[in-house]
Amino acid sequence: MAGLHKSEIANPVLNWIDTRLPVITMMQKEYGVFPTPKNFNYFWNFGALAMVNLLIMIATGIFLAMNYQPNTQLAFASVQHIMRDVNYGWLLRYVHQNGASMFFIVTYVHIFRGLYYGSYKAPRELLWMLGVVILLLMMATAFMGYVLPWGQMSYWGATVITNLFSAFPWIGPKIVTLLWGGFSVDNPTLNRFFALHYLLPFVLVGVIFLHIAALHIVGSNNPLGIDVKSPQDTLPFHPYYTVKDSVGICVYLMVFAAFVFFFPNALGDPNNFIPANPLQTPADIVPEWYFLPFYAILRSVPNKLLGVCMMFGSILVLFVLPWLDTSPVRSARFRPLYRKFVWLLVIAFVTLGWCGMNKPEGIFVILSRIGALYYFAHFLVILPLLGKLERPLPLPESISKPVIGRGGGPLPASAAAKPMEKA
Repeated sequence: MAGLHKSEIANPVLNWIDTRLPVITMMQKEYGVFPTPKNFNYFWNFGALAMVNLLIMIATGIFLAMNYQPNTQLAFASVQHIMRDVNYGWLLRYVHQNGASMFFIVTYVHIFRGLYYGSYKAPRELLWMLGVVILLLMMATAFMGYVLPWGQMSYWGATVITNLFSAFPWIGPKIVTLLWGGFSVDNPTLNRFFALHYLLPFVLVGVIFLHIAALHIVGSNNPLGIDVKSPQDTLPFHPYYTVKDSVGICVYLMVFAAFVFFFPNALGDPNNFIPANPLQTPADIVPEWYFLPFYAILRSVPNKLLGVCMMFGSILVLFVLPWLDTSPVRSARFRPLYRKFVWLLVIAFVTLGWCGMNKPEGIFVILSRIGALYYFAHFLVILPLLGKLERPLPLPESISKPVIGRGGGPLPASAAAKPMEKA
């Protein structure tokens, strides 16, 4: 029949659907026979882990929203109602609560992999920039979600963080009033944050769809950082990487389950078990652990406006990273100097997180300033200079050669014949 897609699906029911809406053929093309480099390591699992985590967060969030009350008089009690009275409400809440932390863990590892293997370089600049947009959306969603339990840290965290926008001249106070819906963090603020917290994950799904579409246009990077040069350099995504991803997902879910069932509140703040009280300020106001490095950068300078600009700049600098790194070589495997500096960046980031969870005094102020200085120097000074000064190691001729050289593929016919001759 004219106009219908010619499906190759054997099942008559699926064939009927696929001829009219070829989603099965599309999935087979994009996730079945899609050619991927044959040398992926387990760092390439973390994109799939992030996707699984997002689906878990959306599913649990929908069920939690059915019982949550976005009202300052009822919010805290509704969370306790979910924990105590709703069937398996405690499980939904703990999975959602710990899922936020797990989501940031896999995302930070995913970003590290991109930095280490140069996945932001041409032709993947737009792919990388979409990834930074995803990170920003995650941060906004997580911040608004942390306010919803309406505990002490929720309330005061919302007050402190939203007040940061007041540092911007002229428009700052108007932004704060818009976020609050009034002149203090109150019921309109909670309603706005609940609505946006529910909406943004679906926006996130849309941006992730674009992220994956861009990936499938330009193809995946690989640990060697070299381009695919022949069909022998690739494998079909299924079954090779679906199986590898499945192994990673099983291990990941076991770690996830360990937190949910044995340490459900290990990554939370005890102050959030106290109802919000605008008249009682906690001794220490700190955000969730995944914001601590950026919080330390904010506190590392005494000027509020400069601190806010540096905090936002620490994320925005990632947008221009593809143009800051001037080296023609992607992977840190062949860049001995860059490899050392990227690990120094990791140490600086972890140190900033440690400083962020402590009071801004004494040694922690000094370490915060050193960490913030190195963070920005890495992107704005070191990377541009390394591209001109560093002498990379020789790149392999193809992806297949090192894989086969380590025993990861068939031997050439001449080499395979020699043992037979000896026998």
